[in-house]
Amino acid sequence: MKDLISAVTSAFKDHGAGESIMPPKSYVTLPGGDFRTMPSYIPSLNTAGVKIVNVHPENRTIGLPTVMALMILLDPPTGKPLAVMNATSLTDLRTGASAAVATSVLTRKKTGTLGIIGSGRQAESGLLAVSQVYEPEEVLVWSRNTHHADKFAERHSDISIRSTDIKTAAGADVLLTVTPSKTPLIHDEWIADGAHINAMGADAPGKQELDPDILKRAEVFVDDVNQAVHSGEINVPIRDGKYYPEEISGTLGEILNGVVHRSSPDGITIFDSTGIAITDLAAAHLALGKGTTIPLPFLHEQNSRFS
Repeated sequence: MKDLISAVTSAFKDHGAGESIMPPKSYVTLPGGDFRTMPSYIPSLNTAGVKIVNVHPENRTIGLPTVMALMILLDPPTGKPLAVMNATSLTDLRTGASAAVATSVLTRKKTGTLGIIGSGRQAESGLLAVSQVYEPEEVLVWSRNTHHADKFAERHSDISIRSTDIKTAAGADVLLTVTPSKTPLIHDEWIADGAHINAMGADAPGKQELDPDILKRAEVFVDDVNQAVHSGEINVPIRDGKYYPEEISGTLGEILNGVVHRSSPDGITIFDSTGIAITDLAAAHLALGKGTTIPLPFLHEQNSRFS
């Protein structure tokens, strides 16, 4: 995870400096959900590729993951396919790593309580990643399904953790929200001054986890402005005229590059994460370098056919 956080940090820095290419995420609506295509190119890593990822909320009722992903890596000078990989776990891990990067630069202190809203795979990766940069004195987890929250706490019984009500969890010093909610779950009055929120769940139009009044109180930093306006935590408030793109304080890449800064240690900060393609690409590039590869026979067949 430390290696992944480092790779994702570099990807955000490249993005903040305009040194990567990342067309907008494209959505295709399907009967049970949607799928997205996410192409990108990172010159500093000499890597390019595209992720295809679906989001089908009801898959859990038939024993399938709600999110599944496939990554294709390409050789930039030739366009030759280098690898095809299962990116489902990589998506979870890079989401957690993104939250860790934001937490490392936006929290006012390095230890305190950590609240987690949601108890799925991204809650797991978020806890793993954020714990690398922030020392939780206690972890407070809430889920719509109390049994799931209890099980989450049991899986991490080696740390100080407990399942609790949503108000208590939301009052933590650092908050991680990882639900697919389309109605606000977190009330403004629950959030204390100085808190940092990683709003990770809203990644498509219509999704929303936070009371819009929290956005008005906070400094909001996004992963990518265009994606956030279209499908991030701010997308519904913008649609409803309760928030405006001009109010965004900057991007995470700009924070990392020192272009923008949080203005007050006592203010609330929000990282509005939609999930950007270059972080997937950086994660896949790292995995390719550290993992075990299986040769793709069709590449050799194609090469011999055209030689």
